Formats: sequence, C-alpha cells, structure tokens
Amino acid sequence: MIKYIMAWVLMLCGTFAVAQNQYSAFIKDHDSGEALVGATLYFPQLQIGGTADENGLVSVSNIPNGEFTIEIRYLGYEEIKIKRSFPESSQKDPETFELGHHDEELEAVVVQSMRSTRVIEDIPSRVEVIAGEELAEKANMKPGDIRMLLSESTGIQTQQTSATSYNSSIRIQGLDGKYTQLLRDGLPLYGGYSGGLSLMQIAPLDLAQVEVIKGSSSTLYGGGAIAGLVNLISKRPEEEQELKLMLNGTSALGLDASGFYAEDFGKVGTTVFVSYNKGTPYDPADIGLSAIPKFDRYSINPKLFWEISKNSQLDFGINWTQEERLGGNMQYLKGESVANPYFEENLTDRLSTQLVFSQKLGSDKVLTVKNSLNHFDRKISIPDFVFQGDQRSSFSEANLFIPGEKSEWTAGLNLWTDKFTQHQGTENVSLDYNQTIVGAFVQNIWNASEEWTLESGFRLDHVSDEGLLALPRLSLMYEPNQQFTFRLGGGLGYKTPTVFSEDAEKIQFQNILPIPAGSLDSERSSGANFDVNYKIPIGEEVTLNANALFFYTHIQDPLLLVPSGNYYEYQQPDGSLQTHGVEVNLKWTYGDFKLFTGYTHAEVEQDMSGEKSEYPLVAKHRLNNVLMYEKHDNFWIGLEAYYFSPQLLGDGAEGKSYWIMGLMTEKKFGETVSLFLNFENFLDTRQTAFDTIYTGSLDDPQFRDIYAPVDGFVINGGMKLSF
Repeated sequence: MIKYIMAWVLMLCGTFAVAQNQYSAFIKDHDSGEALVGATLYFPQLQIGGTADENGLVSVSNIPNGEFTIEIRYLGYEEIKIKRSFPESSQKDPETFELGHHDEELEAVVVQSMRSTRVIEDIPSRVEVIAGEELAEKANMKPGDIRMLLSESTGIQTQQTSATSYNSSIRIQGLDGKYTQLLRDGLPLYGGYSGGLSLMQIAPLDLAQVEVIKGSSSTLYGGGAIAGLVNLISKRPEEEQELKLMLNGTSALGLDASGFYAEDFGKVGTTVFVSYNKGTPYDPADIGLSAIPKFDRYSINPKLFWEISKNSQLDFGINWTQEERLGGNMQYLKGESVANPYFEENLTDRLSTQLVFSQKLGSDKVLTVKNSLNHFDRKISIPDFVFQGDQRSSFSEANLFIPGEKSEWTAGLNLWTDKFTQHQGTENVSLDYNQTIVGAFVQNIWNASEEWTLESGFRLDHVSDEGLLALPRLSLMYEPNQQFTFRLGGGLGYKTPTVFSEDAEKIQFQNILPIPAGSLDSERSSGANFDVNYKIPIGEEVTLNANALFFYTHIQDPLLLVPSGNYYEYQQPDGSLQTHGVEVNLKWTYGDFKLFTGYTHAEVEQDMSGEKSEYPLVAKHRLNNVLMYEKHDNFWIGLEAYYFSPQLLGDGAEGKSYWIMGLMTEKKFGETVSLFLNFENFLDTRQTAFDTIYTGSLDDPQFRDIYAPVDGFVINGGMKLSF
C-alpha cells in the first residue's frame, strides 16, 4: 500500500514540476544597444520578477501555465507591456527588448547654462536643475522671492545680512555671496551694487527652471563665478495659450498676487509676468524690532519672441521692479510717535533689458548676439545717515556654436561695462567707480569614446586698471554603463575688487573708504570637483538616485573689510581662503512616495599672514530631508526637515544648532483650480528664542550675525488658477 502512495506522490510532484516554466529576456538601450543593468521584468499577476544583470539578461522561474502580462521597466525609459502564454512561449533562446528614452524625462533635464545642445546626462560639467514639480512646490511656499528655492538645496545656504530689512545673499559651499554669479537667461543682471536685495526681488513664478553650477564657472561667464553660478531660466510661449493667476496670503499678514500669460501666435510669441508683493511689519519675538519689514513691491516682465525667418530668431524682454522697504522699530513702523526710533529704509528701482538674436549659418552652425542694459537705483536710510547711488551696467556678447557628431565648439567675445555713481553717503568719501572688461573664450566638448567625454575651455579677460587674466577649465566624464557616471573637473577664477560685499551691506556702506584704481588685485581662485552619480531600480517599486560631490576651492589674497580709525577699508593681506567638503544627495521613489535626503559637510578656513582660523557663518554639517506623497497628479503633501550645525559668529561666539520643519500641501480641482496650504517652520525655530540678535538699546541696536530664522512659524496658503 505504501509503495502505491509513494508512486502517487511522485507522479503528483512530476505533474507540478511540468507546470512550472522559465522566461528569459535581454533588455537593452534602443539607441546604443547597451545592456540596461538593473532593468526589471515583472509579472504583476504572479507578483514575481527579476533584475537584469551586467549583460542585460533577466530570468524568471516558477511560472505556472497560463497567459500573463509582463512589464519591463527602467528609470528614465518608456515602459513595455507584453503578454505571453505558457507553456507555449517556453523558450530556448531569450527574447530581446530595446527600451527608448522617456520624452518627459529628457525634456526636464535639458540645460542652457553650458551653451550646448546636449542633455544633462551627456555634459561633463556637473549641473543641478530645479524644475517642474520641485520648482512649483517651492514657489508655493515663497511666491515673492527665490530665497527658499535656493536655501533648501544641498550645498547652498542663504545668509541673512540684515535683521530688520530681511536682506539675504547666496552662499555656495560656504563661500561669501560675492563669489556667486547670478544670471537671468544667461545674462548677468545682478552684480555689484545691484546685487543688494536681489534675492528679495526675484519672483519664481515665471521661471521654467533654475540651473546651478558649483565651482569655478568663469570660462563661459567671466569673473565672479568663483563659488559657482545660478542661472534663472524664464518660461517661453508654447503651442497652447497659458494664463495663470496666483493669490497667496500669510499668517504674518503678507500678500502676493501675480499673473503669467504666454501665447505663441506663429511667427511671434509673448510672455508677460506681473506681480504685487506686500509685507506687514511682523515681530513674533515681541522684542520691538521687525523680523519681517513693511514693504510694497511691483514687478512687470514682458518678453517678445519673434521668428524673423526660418533661420533667424529675436527675443527681447524688459524687467522692471520698484520697491519701498522699511524695517526697524515696530511702533515707528505702525505710525506711532517714537523718539529717536531705529529704522532701515530701502527704496529701489531696478530696470533691465535683454536682447538675444540668433542666426543659423548653413545647416548646423549658429551665431548668437546678446545684450543687456541694466539700471539700478537704491537709497538706504538709517538714523543720521543716507546712502544713495545708481549703477549702470551693460553686457554684450557674440558667440558661434559649431556642433558635430563627436565634437562641438563654442567661441565668443564679451564686453562688460559697470559704472556706479554715488549721490549721498559719508561726507567727503566717494565710492564712484567705472570698470570695463573685454573677454574672449572658447569651449569644446568631445566624445572621445562611448564611455569618455572631455570638456575643455579657455578664457582671456582684460580688466581695466589690472590687465590680462587667463582662465582655463577642464572637465572629464566617464560613463561605464547606465548606472554610474563619474565627473572630474576644475579651473581657475577671479573676482575684481569691489566695495559691495556682505560685510559692507551689513553697515549700510557707512564710513567705507573707496578702493583706489589699481591699488588692489583681483582675488584669484583655483578649484576642483569630483562627482559620482549612481541610479538603479531596486526591485519592482523602489528606485534610487545617489550622488556624491567632493569639492575644493582655494582663493588667494581675498579682500577683507577691516576697521581703520573711524572708517573701514578693504585690505588684501598675504593669505588665502579655502573650502573643501562633500555633498551627498539620495532620492528614493516608492510608488507615490518620494524621499529626498541631502547632506553637506563644508570646512572653510582662512589663513591671514600665517594665522589660520575658522571662517564665520558656515554650518559644517547640514541635512536636507523632504518626504513627498503625490496621488494621481492632483494632490501633493510633503514634510520637510532641515538641520544646521553650530556656526562660528563674527564676534567669536558660537551659534546654536537647530532644526527647521515644514509641511506643504496642494490639491487640484480639475484643470483650472488649485489650492495650497503650507506650514513653514512649524517648530517656531527662531534665533530670538535661543539667542540674541542685537546688543545695546532698542534706539541704537548693535546687530549681531543672523545665523537662524527670525520670522519663526508662518502659515501661508492661496489659490492658483490656470486657463
């Protein structure tokens, strides 16, 4: 009897074994034929699958008889869905599938800052892009300016330079804001005196994307880009008409109202952006000084896009911003009678034009001519002192782009003019200056092989009162497969001497001595970055993008603002300033969830005449964490958490470490209406809660460095309409 039972069991097992099938496939890139290591092949009905090996081969076993759907996926590529029947489709040889790039993924990462037709994955220089949903989310939280957009990026810190006017500057990898170049559509609009309040007066709502290059970028853009550059890319008209309106209010009684219109009429297109931003004096610490000042700002940015012919294109735009900003004693700001009140008033008028003409020469070459004219007028008033002046600057460029199958060239000539005229200030002291820079540059990107790409560049600038400055740059990219990308680059940079720095801004340019022409040299820099990028799907649902950037920048003979009797003067002692460290970015996706984690370690040290010291206002350790949930493209909710380690202050004290947390939500109703609500800094982290921001009396405050938020917990929310 037992032997019959055993025979029945063996027969049952044999039948079960026959019912199990195996399926194999090669998964490759459609364009290159290269194996897509880590691509997934998945049977959703059976909840089984596999991951492609180094040859692109994936095998799945234990498939029962029947017809099943197979899903083939790889991050950044179009998904393939097929049906196969078993056992009829049992194979002797694996099938081969070629995946094509996902159009939306490629569109989101096309960059302009490198003046190349290549997508971001094919450029040896490391470029970070803030676009799409991320740009929209940050715009919801601060519709009036771009501070939050930049400060929540790894390796970037916005440094508040005034406790009462709210002014801030950009610090990349721990270096002062004067070492970062700020561009609009590749044209320098915010520099020198016009750099003051610039972050506070740029609204993000008409931006298509923001591109950040860290490290010296002087080959293409000249002096001032020692720490890096930020390029603000404006929206362009598309095939469908676009009309967007936005209204935002805050618990601090702030108001933002803006509108954006774009339409392509065929040969001619246009975009128009208008905004009104209002701030109400706000003192959450109840110390009698404004954390958010009173301000009224109006902006209008119309642009015209004209296709003159099939081979010619002309773009012309105007940017105009006018603002009245008043911070200081709260009673005085509210209109009450106060004896000897402290206040800081900023009246600004900013006007700039941008013109870009491009002409195709033959089938592939493109000649581009650019020009921008800028006028900036600012009046700063504090008790017993007024500083006023206007800056008139221009930028002109002609460049030729020559593409090729394996190599592309860009060469051009630049002309900068910059003139500042002081109207009011310290008695018998004039900060007038007039500077001209002529430059020539050439850049080449060469595909040495499928794995290696080399980018080389050289610039030669002639600076008035100084002479010639040579700026070479070299970047190398190695891409052994679809998973890994390695970038190594470096170059030289410079920054011409100017009195307009963060230190001078803090004291409203009072009692600052001018820099005599030719008395000080430009600050010179050398630096290098090493970048490793890794991307891979992990299983069926989880994908990981990981990036590590190791950076080093050395600045020789930096300018210092030091006391000199009753005045301040710029000196250039024998010494150096250097920053080095690492940035790590991780992006996890799981279904409708996304987790972003960023870590920055920055060591900034100054060596003045052999005496080494830590550089102030640098958080050695920073953490950026954002967890997002997005459902059906109509509902978003995100939780943010940011950590700042203790910072050395200018008075020798050490600031406290702190966390900032926020919650952001948005819900769409159809294609027209969207509502958003954000809880910014809901832990109410404020420097005034655990440290002081000034010494002395309320009538004559002596402000300390601002290293933490002063506005605390603020709720904002509003409505967006799209037509």
